Amino acid sequence: MAELRTTTKKELVNRISDRTGQTKVVVKEILQCFLDEIIDELALGNRLEFREFGVFEVRERAARRAQNPRTLEKVSVPAKRVVKFKVGRMMRQRVCEDDPPPRPPERVPQVSAQAPPKPAPPPKPTRNSPF
Repeated sequence: MAELRTTTKKELVNRISDRTGQTKVVVKEILQCFLDEIIDELALGNRLEFREFGVFEVRERAARRAQNPRTLEKVSVPAKRVVKFKVGRMMRQRVCEDDPPPRPPERVPQVSAQAPPKPAPPPKPTRNSPF
C-alpha cells in the first residue's frame, strides 16, 4: 500500500490556483468562505447534500454511561451533537473500491484571452521553525 500523507488547505489552494489561473489569495478566500458556510449550516442543524460527493448532517448522540478503562470507574457521558458524513456514489467508486481507477488528468479551463505568466515566487528563507 502506498504511503499515506496529509494534504493541507494550503496545498489545495496551490493546486486549485494552478489549475484555474486564479491567484492564491482569491482561491484561499473562496475556499475558506465555502468551509465557513458548511460550518454555519451544520451549526444551524441543517443537512448539506453535495450530489455524487456526500451528505453532511448533524445527529444527536444520547447521554450514556461509560467506563474509564484505567480505573474501571463508571462515568456519565452527556448527550451531544455530532457531525455525520455519508459518502456519495462518485466518492465511493473512486475511494472505497478495491481497485480505484487512476486519477483523471487535470482539466485546464479554456481561456479566451491569454493571461500573463505568473512571476516566480521569491525564494523562501531557510530556518528551522515550522512556521
